[in-house]
Amino acid sequence: MNLTFVGGGIMAEAMIQRLVTSSIVSCELVNVVDPSFARRELLGTRYGIAVHADPSSCIRGADVVILAVKPQELGTVASQVGELQPDQVLLSILAGVKLERLVQHFAHHLVVRAMPNTPAQIGRGMTVWTATAEVGQVHVEKVRAILAALGDEFYVPEEKYVDMASALSGSGPAYVFLFLEALMDGAVAIGMPRPMARRLAVQTVLGSTEYLLESEKHPAELRNMVTSPGGTTAAALHTLEKGSLRALVSEAIAAAYARSKVL
Repeated sequence: MNLTFVGGGIMAEAMIQRLVTSSIVSCELVNVVDPSFARRELLGTRYGIAVHADPSSCIRGADVVILAVKPQELGTVASQVGELQPDQVLLSILAGVKLERLVQHFAHHLVVRAMPNTPAQIGRGMTVWTATAEVGQVHVEKVRAILAALGDEFYVPEEKYVDMASALSGSGPAYVFLFLEALMDGAVAIGMPRPMARRLAVQTVLGSTEYLLESEKHPAELRNMVTSPGGTTAAALHTLEKGSLRALVSEAIAAAYARSKVL
């Protein structure tokens, strides 16, 4: 595949790094367009890819054009990119920008919309994606190969689920980091050294997640297995429930979903 990235930010770099190091795409077949000279120089030097200040010289030869700019830059970038070839796929990772808008701005119908998250930078991401009806099986396989390099990928037939995913898996790493921060601060407050608190908190969350994946049990069942009547875990969980943790998490996801629809 020949790939052209329009935008060379953090997520674009994560995709490039995973695709090149996984040998899914040769570095000679990757182009990046970014207005920042410093960014172009960094990406070109680090990954051995071709970099460009504008898209005019590298769009036509691409099998997949990956849109990785800020949502508010959509109109400007669309005019710079110009007309896409009939068999080219436009893959957008712009938060909140729907397929209909992308089709209108680019006057193009082979469009994919994806919502990756930050763990994609280490190949442990979760990407939810959908596509217009015109995207055929050959194009789907190309897109799936790109997104699978970032971690797990999940195709959904209805676009509304991409917006929902932005509230769960897209914003989710921030929720996990906040919870980890709270775990560490709580441990420090009772006298534990911070480096020790960090190590214990991170490994506890990581191990618990992997245990859940392997066991295939419902989280409630695993929670009950850890909770002895009248024990320390029961006391801690009672405090969390009294503070409406469950309701707050639900409200947070609803707020993120509502915001994604506004964007």
